[in-house]
Amino acid sequence: MGINPPAVIAIWNGNTPADPWARLKELAPEKVLRNGVAVITKDVIPVTVDQLYGDRYLDEIFSTYLPTIAASLKIELTPAKTAMIGSSMGGLSTLYALTVHGDKFHTALALSTHWSLGGMPLVNALINELPSNGRHNIYMSRGTKGLDADYEPFQLHADSLMLERGYQPDRNFVTRVHTRTGHNEKSWASYIDEPISFWLSRTFK
Repeated sequence: MGINPPAVIAIWNGNTPADPWARLKELAPEKVLRNGVAVITKDVIPVTVDQLYGDRYLDEIFSTYLPTIAASLKIELTPAKTAMIGSSMGGLSTLYALTVHGDKFHTALALSTHWSLGGMPLVNALINELPSNGRHNIYMSRGTKGLDADYEPFQLHADSLMLERGYQPDRNFVTRVHTRTGHNEKSWASYIDEPISFWLSRTFK
């Protein structure tokens, strides 16, 4: 068809035996938590807000990884054609990235966003910081099993706030519930075509 397939740049999380909490430090929305949104958990997490480095993590992705890889593949980085996708904590990081690097990419795909980390205050803080200039597209999803079963009230509130921010359903905003799917890679893989299609259909017309 004469259309080059999109490049997929996948970045592994930094968890190691020496630092098993690196993924949390990388993906937590740093400014949101530093500004007072409290982490809600029944477990003891040996990580303080001062140890988070989500901003540095995203800066490295957009300032180093993307331009370096794009140059090696001879790809022109165009914000309107660039998307970021993540699940769980990665979903939070994806939405947060749009608040701090919205000039670098215009489509955010957040699967099973882990709203439970901070509850309604986290939803309010993150959604209210999203750009509302009409240039961005956002896809969100949740399942109905496991951790995803807890997300319903948070995601419904997020959906309501998105409409208040001016996002238009099925135009530049889509939210989906995938019944009988849970909080795992197999579940996300079962409908990965949907967020990818959301991105491509709005980018390559």
